[in-house]
Amino acid sequence: MVLKDEMLAKLRRIFDLNLYEVKIWVALLSRGISTAGELSNMAGVPRSRTYDVLESLERKGFVVMKLGKPIQYIAVSPKDVVERAKKNVKEHAERKVKDLDKVKSTDLIKTLDNLYKKGINFIEPSELSGALKGRNNIYSHLESLIKNAKQSVVLVTSGDGLIRKYEAFKNALEHAKKKGVTIKIAAPFTEKNSEALKKLKSIADVRHVKNLNARFAVVDGKHAVLMVLDDKDLHPNYDVGIWLNSQPIATALTTMFDRIWESAPKK
Repeated sequence: MVLKDEMLAKLRRIFDLNLYEVKIWVALLSRGISTAGELSNMAGVPRSRTYDVLESLERKGFVVMKLGKPIQYIAVSPKDVVERAKKNVKEHAERKVKDLDKVKSTDLIKTLDNLYKKGINFIEPSELSGALKGRNNIYSHLESLIKNAKQSVVLVTSGDGLIRKYEAFKNALEHAKKKGVTIKIAAPFTEKNSEALKKLKSIADVRHVKNLNARFAVVDGKHAVLMVLDDKDLHPNYDVGIWLNSQPIATALTTMFDRIWESAPKK
């Protein structure tokens, strides 16, 4: 069975294989057992590269080399390959996390941090603004602001956004609360977000707003993050935020928030 280019590209992406690896693997799956020469012809991979490719697939747990001569290779069940690939990804991720944790206490990070602090001194506060593309980037930036908050965090969000923000910022909000930071969240209360709401109430002061179609955050009365698109039926990759280090804008948003806050029931 010959797979289409789109399917091969998908397999490469999912299993983190190069083109030769995925071609040889698919060829072997269609045979069950085969020699390197046969796989080279079937997959259209140069014979000089086929042995290296099979060795790589063997290390990753996709194939098994059969004992005896001529040397043959046996395909591993795709379901077993998935489990092995998951294990490899987890182990790789755990190693990377450990390496990154070690870096935090090294002179390298201290040097980079000093460079950053020196560079930031040359920037006017009004110039510290930018576009944040994609919900992951927006939330990563917001999480950093919340973790570094010293006085206050204000969040206005949608009904579904309340669920997302609990999941994304739970640890950062708990950390801020322990430091004595005031946390206020305004959002529509719905049956769908009732569980997240219940958990958020132990961390923040949360109030119900009905007709405010807005999403923004203000941290310490100077950092403002505005999400400029309606999140209804919006793909996370296309979400857009604007970060502003501007006390006048932050003050204006806080004033608007305070008016909403005073008229909003706690429930």
